[in-house]
Amino acid sequence: MTPQIFTDPVLAQLGPVPITRTMVTSAATSALLIALGTLVARAVRHQPAGRLAGAGRLGFRFLHDLAHDTAGRSSPPLEAFAGSLFLFIAGAAVLGQLPGIPAPTANLPATAALAALVFLAVPLAGISARGLRGYLAHYVRPNPLLFPLHVISELSRTVALALRLFGNMMSGHLVVALLVALAGLFGPVPLMALDLLIGLLQAYIFTVLACVYIGAAIRVGEGE
Repeated sequence: MTPQIFTDPVLAQLGPVPITRTMVTSAATSALLIALGTLVARAVRHQPAGRLAGAGRLGFRFLHDLAHDTAGRSSPPLEAFAGSLFLFIAGAAVLGQLPGIPAPTANLPATAALAALVFLAVPLAGISARGLRGYLAHYVRPNPLLFPLHVISELSRTVALALRLFGNMMSGHLVVALLVALAGLFGPVPLMALDLLIGLLQAYIFTVLACVYIGAAIRVGEGE
């Protein structure tokens, strides 16, 4: 029987570290995105009038506007972080449409890792923008007794981010897999397109929520 970690099959062992299927598909998604980004950057430099360069500029403008409009201000680090989140989740949704390859985001530990990145990015952005003392002060406003509630709020929204993405991605792939088994390869094509659309929508929602949380941390204490 194939060993598993959180229902994720272990494909190999790298010393004491198990290599799971989700780790492989996540690495493949990242590698494909890096390769595509390299091609787009090269096209923008050397063929700025080409279609690939135009698509790259449109994509950059979309991600820039998404981060700026949601966070309420321009922040190149936030734009890079938000863009990376969106492209990875969207790329995982595309990869998950290939036969026999589940999307990395259909695995709870993977979505929990993405949510944990957002959870860590919030205080880092807040401290960078407001200083350690200025950021921590909001935990005791308007009353120090609210400190536990602030902490619980940040933890609960992190869990909600992970579960929302995992639930939507996993359910879509399960439905498509069942239809493939029952109706053959071409029967569920419309639902596969719908599943891809849902994956792209989840990438957008996850990125928007991440920008909202980080933007709030950057602006904490303003107007006081």
